[in-house]
Amino acid sequence: MFSIDLKNKTVLITGVTSGIGRGIARQMALAGASVSGCASSPDDAGWHDEITGLGATALYTRCDVMIRAELEELVVRTVAHFGSIDILVSNAGGNVFTGAAESRQADWDRNMQLNLASHWHLSALSKPYLEKQGGVIIIMTSNHSYSSIPGCFPYNVAKTALTGLVRSLAIEWGPAIRTVGIAPGFIDTPGNQEWFDSFTNPAAERQRTIDRHPVKKLGTVDEIGGWCVFLASTYAAFASGTTYLIDGGRSALMQDSQ
Repeated sequence: MFSIDLKNKTVLITGVTSGIGRGIARQMALAGASVSGCASSPDDAGWHDEITGLGATALYTRCDVMIRAELEELVVRTVAHFGSIDILVSNAGGNVFTGAAESRQADWDRNMQLNLASHWHLSALSKPYLEKQGGVIIIMTSNHSYSSIPGCFPYNVAKTALTGLVRSLAIEWGPAIRTVGIAPGFIDTPGNQEWFDSFTNPAAERQRTIDRHPVKKLGTVDEIGGWCVFLASTYAAFASGTTYLIDGGRSALMQDSQ
């Protein structure tokens, strides 16, 4: 019987209060891992109760991933509470869509700090603990790292750079640490629903988006969480330095058929 057991493993996940991060935390808890989670809000939005309700041990920390000192405190607090870090899922990020011509220096700087530098800083701070455990780093990038659309600069630049970060960490920190990336496509999250709601007919726009995917559905946060569980497991021990594009076949289309 195929099963994944992450009992006696501690996973540190950023951006856990909603969306993909919450789905990752949920699936890690179901696999038996202890979960240290953070987000920028002082209120965990019921996250701690949800994770402990699944039978896992949980710790929530308020942390702005753009501030290195807060990342340092996050790592220290996690190790003090659980004794180790076995798995790091560097997930937190945010849309910075301005377009190349309209982008200001402040837009560029915030994007690079949030969507690129924070992943490097947290990985480096976690490195000593991951090395002791033969740990795994999973970096969350985006399908925008492979192809994009007008107006998504500079977000797509940082997300593309993350694929290089994955390769570099795999090469330089292996074999003690295995590093992989996940590039989700259109996932059904509150943030994407806000995007649908910006249209005159949100339901119609949602259906148009679904129809552009060969699988005829949007991805779910729990599906991405399941990928993280698998990639953190011994079944994925030969996977390193690769970023997995999970986009429902959207990138397989040469052009839109709708």
